Amino acid sequence: MKTTMNDQREFLKHRLQKLRDLRAAGINPFANTFKPRHTAHDVRTRMEGKTKEEIEGCTDVFSLAGRIMSLRDFGKSSFFHIQDRTGKVQAYIQKNKIGENRYALFKKIDIGDFIGVCGRAFLTHSGELTILVDDFTLLTKSLRPLPEKWHGLQDIETRYRQRYLDLIVNESVRATFQTRSQIIALVREFLVSRDFLEVETPMMQPIAGGAAAQPFITHHNALDMDLYLRIAPELYLKRLLVGGFERVFEINRNFRNEGISTQHNPEFTMLEFYCAYATYEDLMHLTEDMFCFLCRELFGSFSVTYQGTVLDFTPPWKRMTLKEAAAVYAEQQPSALDDPAHARAVASRYGVVLSGSESHGEVLTALFEATAERHLIQPTFITHYPVEVSPLARANEDDPTVTDRFELYVAGREIANAFSELTDPEDQRRRFVAQAEAKARLTGDPVVIDEDFLLALEHGMPPAAGEGIGIDRLVMLLTDAASIRDVILFPLFRAERS
Repeated sequence: MKTTMNDQREFLKHRLQKLRDLRAAGINPFANTFKPRHTAHDVRTRMEGKTKEEIEGCTDVFSLAGRIMSLRDFGKSSFFHIQDRTGKVQAYIQKNKIGENRYALFKKIDIGDFIGVCGRAFLTHSGELTILVDDFTLLTKSLRPLPEKWHGLQDIETRYRQRYLDLIVNESVRATFQTRSQIIALVREFLVSRDFLEVETPMMQPIAGGAAAQPFITHHNALDMDLYLRIAPELYLKRLLVGGFERVFEINRNFRNEGISTQHNPEFTMLEFYCAYATYEDLMHLTEDMFCFLCRELFGSFSVTYQGTVLDFTPPWKRMTLKEAAAVYAEQQPSALDDPAHARAVASRYGVVLSGSESHGEVLTALFEATAERHLIQPTFITHYPVEVSPLARANEDDPTVTDRFELYVAGREIANAFSELTDPEDQRRRFVAQAEAKARLTGDPVVIDEDFLLALEHGMPPAAGEGIGIDRLVMLLTDAASIRDVILFPLFRAERS
């Protein structure tokens, strides 16, 4: 039965009265005097494999603290479960063991309160490992109820808005975010073991560069200048290549003032790494190695089940050029798409809306996105992106209309983007100008060129390749999460109306 606002007010009123009663009795309902020496996991580990007699003969006294998640009152005794960061453990308290006054105090404790307990372990008749409480300390009196039931679509937005409640009552949600932390730690381990240096670059930038995206704008009062929350760290990481850091990476927060969906959040986490004297083909092998390392460490296998589909990360992964993929899923011969008019007609047939000003490369890319992306379920590298949609990538020496670039697709979505870097400052300037002019035609914004980055290139950048991997989408894959909101602790929502 759904809790009404009146029910919530009555609950709060009742808990506030308990709070006043505790204070009147000289009890601090928000104490910070208890220091737990053990966790629920410690209790389980210490007692694992022991018989009932061995457990009850053990003299170890456990001291642990956590939130009360369940409470069963039997008059002169009570069973309750304590939950800490490692899980739950049951505790049992008796009036005749701790005394009448202490037990009367315990009776003022509720589900949701934080408590510290000390005692030895035993097994109940049902075989549940339990702490026999010798003493306890009330640490925090909760004033609001925990959710009794936390299922169904009617609660989905509240779960995201009040993530702390979601974490309290849903063990699977806690496990997802613990795995997320583990994935990021493993990514660091993988790159550091290959001599990459972790760095930090500015999150507020005078020019929004490194990607084609709408930025958030802020203003620095002391300098009286507008700044942009970074849409990508790319141009700063490349400056470090110029400076002699040959292998760098950053696990960074990016911000894009664009739509929200199951795959997009305005604030998101990216891994970007750059390697001097490497090509995009080298990064394909590195990416395979990284994903296999993650799968092996997390699952002991290269197979991962995502939303009911088994994904096989065993290398080598499939490779297709963008034009080949577009041709296959648009049911065309690749050579037929070399004709700009025919490619445009095919794109229109598949629902691509064209203004008429698009280049041939832009049309092919739009056709690929409309026809092929959703079919790329198993890990697939899509290579040779048109130069018009790759302003920072090195042109292919055999075919300068495309670049030495790949995107990794898994489960029908892009997971990574990488390319051999453009190191020619004159070519880079031409690309920047063409990109800025195209944007100006669409938005009316003035042309802005990152002259400082071009200055850095003029000092010489070593041949290199770089890659960006969406951490949130990677975590989605490896935790079987359907929405990006399931792997971001506090996703963005429209403000609630009062």
